[in-house]
Amino acid sequence: MGILPVLNRNRGRWRLFLTVWAVLSGYGLTLAQSRLNGHLEVEVTTAGSSRPTPVRVRLTRAGQTVKQLPQQAIGVMYGLWDHADGFGFQPDSSFYINGRFRIALPPGTYQLSLSKGPEFLDQQHAIVVQAGKTQKKTYRLTRWIDMAARGWYSTDGHIHIRRSPREDPLLMSWLQAEDVRVGVLLRMGDFWETYYQQYAFGEQGVYRRDNYLLVSGQEDPRTPELGHALGYGAADKVRYSNEYYHYDKVFDKLHELGGMTGYAHHAETFHGYRGLTLDGLRGKVDVLEILQYCVDETPLRTDHYYHLLDLGFPVTATAGSDFPWCGQDHGHGPPERSARIGNARFYVYTDGPLTNQSWKAGLKAGHTVATSGPMLDFRVNNARPGDRLDLKKGDQLTVSVQAFGHASQVPLDKVELIGHGKVLASVSKTDAGQSARQLTLKLELDTLTRGIWLAARCFAGPKQVAHTTPIYVTVDGGGFHNPETAEQYLQRSESYLREIEQELEKERHNPELRLWHYKKGLKTRIAETREVIAGLRQKWKIAKR
Repeated sequence: MGILPVLNRNRGRWRLFLTVWAVLSGYGLTLAQSRLNGHLEVEVTTAGSSRPTPVRVRLTRAGQTVKQLPQQAIGVMYGLWDHADGFGFQPDSSFYINGRFRIALPPGTYQLSLSKGPEFLDQQHAIVVQAGKTQKKTYRLTRWIDMAARGWYSTDGHIHIRRSPREDPLLMSWLQAEDVRVGVLLRMGDFWETYYQQYAFGEQGVYRRDNYLLVSGQEDPRTPELGHALGYGAADKVRYSNEYYHYDKVFDKLHELGGMTGYAHHAETFHGYRGLTLDGLRGKVDVLEILQYCVDETPLRTDHYYHLLDLGFPVTATAGSDFPWCGQDHGHGPPERSARIGNARFYVYTDGPLTNQSWKAGLKAGHTVATSGPMLDFRVNNARPGDRLDLKKGDQLTVSVQAFGHASQVPLDKVELIGHGKVLASVSKTDAGQSARQLTLKLELDTLTRGIWLAARCFAGPKQVAHTTPIYVTVDGGGFHNPETAEQYLQRSESYLREIEQELEKERHNPELRLWHYKKGLKTRIAETREVIAGLRQKWKIAKR
């Protein structure tokens, strides 16, 4: 037969032998490696409960991230432009768990960081892993404040993650790990298409677990020339592709569907102040995102907020992380590096238990505080942020502001009472009776002869700040605008309208810049806004310069 036929006949047997040998050899190596490893088992609860709680975990060794995920890590696809940039790891190499995880690690000393949003105290632990041994650790996280018990529910109003009913339980664990009570997942659009799809809107898009909610919203329209628009709480999404630069048409429909509308990113970037002027002065804007890490290191920006308030237009303060786009190290590297759900949030006061309807009612009433750390309780004659308080001439105002922080995690610096954009009173941690944990400001305002908007503002540790929606005080049924700045802000409004007009005359070949295609419709809207400005000038007897 010769040697070749024999080899051919036994080739299958040799392949089987080699395969088994390779598997057993690999198993031996794996077994040997596992004997060299140690194991870490961690359980995390909260004070007052023995149940494991969702939490954010970061595991490092010698300052380097452990590039291994435990099986219990909760993964959901996320990324810029709806791409699959991330899954189990967060942008800063943290991961989420539902309270327990187990992981095999080479021997050595590791650093374990645990966190659960700003109301809980972060923890850091050094853990020594030994070969062949299992370390079992139980940790209990402690709240330094419970805002939900006070009727205030944390909200991240700006999250971009595609979801279906299958992802809801996973995303809910992400929210609970950051102690975000209401997560608003925004379908994002531009002139060409939409991203981060949501499977349903309104009540059909609400997912609930315990006292936490996932709800749908939209960031659309979005243009470089007029800014990024927001839509909250509507029964459905709204998009008019053929009239994309006519934001007001979207706003009107969202209102018709029971929603609220506004602008993102402080109206700073993407020329959002232009759209805010065009729609805000015509009374179509409900909310403005005043706190976020997208513009620069300073999360709170109020220039355009005070602009509308001083002209007598009530606008509710909101905030949001813009996950996965914006992080706290913006300006020192790619913003996505520390993008984190809930790093900027707003609290909504509800009269009763948290539901989608009670949350919407609180938001529509303006009962909000935007914050990246400090907590605020602001009252004027017992009215809350967003309330309207009509007085008679001679009535006095009793103002109370309390700021809450934590000496190590949210060390308070000062709290201010803001009226018509100016600091009317303030206290700092160095004043008698004040501390880095609590600041209290109480005063009686002199007899008012005209209306005013009043808000509270607080500064704490680095990049930690809070700002309330105003309480709107009127006298004998009048307004709350600021006569001292009215001319300045009306002139500024005119300048923003002229900016739009100048853009309308530029026929651009860049397909991203399509404002000039909507010249006729936008000129009509500019004319309507100028009528509002003229009406205010006449009402307030301001001569046009």
